[in-house]
Amino acid sequence: MSAPAVGADRLVTPFGERTTAAEVLEGVDLSGRAMLVTGGSSGIGTATAHALAAAGARVTITTRSHDDGMLARASIERATGTAVAVVPLDLADSSSIARLVAEWEGPLDALVLNAGVMAPPLARTPEGWESQFAINHLGHVRLALGLRAALAAAAVERGEARVVSLSSSGHGSSPVLFDDPHFDRRPYDAGVAYGQSKTANALFAVVADRRWREEGIRANAVMPGGAWTRLQRHWPAGRQEAIAAQAAAAGMHVKSVEQAAATSVLAAASPPLTGIGGRYLEDCGEAELVTAITDGLHGVLAHALDPVAAELLWELSVAMLEEHPVSGS
Repeated sequence: MSAPAVGADRLVTPFGERTTAAEVLEGVDLSGRAMLVTGGSSGIGTATAHALAAAGARVTITTRSHDDGMLARASIERATGTAVAVVPLDLADSSSIARLVAEWEGPLDALVLNAGVMAPPLARTPEGWESQFAINHLGHVRLALGLRAALAAAAVERGEARVVSLSSSGHGSSPVLFDDPHFDRRPYDAGVAYGQSKTANALFAVVADRRWREEGIRANAVMPGGAWTRLQRHWPAGRQEAIAAQAAAAGMHVKSVEQAAATSVLAAASPPLTGIGGRYLEDCGEAELVTAITDGLHGVLAHALDPVAAELLWELSVAMLEEHPVSGS
């Protein structure tokens, strides 16, 4: 397999928009490597876990639904012949995150922060946090901080561990509004809130990579691409059909979940990404820096890669988590 090329603008790999997760890992042996995929019981998360398990990794998936987790595990194990672990996790519940961290044993080679929610009605966690910022960003930050030692242990053992933070082209809807991230003083807008959380996901990869790379932990953000999953369940009736029709008329490719998982798998386990971090990836390569996401899917805006904003977000996030170490406290 050829190494990624770093040109004047961006990193390129041998893979592309239509590559599947299985194709990314063709010939890659992940035997003995431990990998955790949040939200692994459906959609892109299941496809990501499936590809990693098929390559021999010891995969753990998290889920809010026990039944969904068992169905996903059975499907993956039946197809790959590799055992998969399922653990409960509610990213809106700090005690749930704390339990997972406390029960984790051994090194962790890759942490794929895949779970998320998109555009629900306004809801708040017990801490008073807006749900999308809390689930998509703060819950994952708490989890990554808790598993940092396990990631560092894997890096000592194998030379590198990886964190994959799933962002979205939705980051174009909003930077992080540091003076009111939880919509306490501004009117709630579900799309803006989602965009803010996806910007936060990208910025977390930037700052985590900078802070943890000396320990051998590298972090990248991923835009999976356009695919229909349960993520769209909060959309108004008819919106998905309308967008699908627009995409078809424009000749845009809607990805299968296996194709949408390819960039996550690339970031989590593919050799061409060794030693690379702090990037925003799409279609199995580095996204182009743009001033506007004109097609709704491609490119990354500067505010999602801003190192100053990333540091501010780190400080804000850690302060929030320290103020509320356990739900209800």
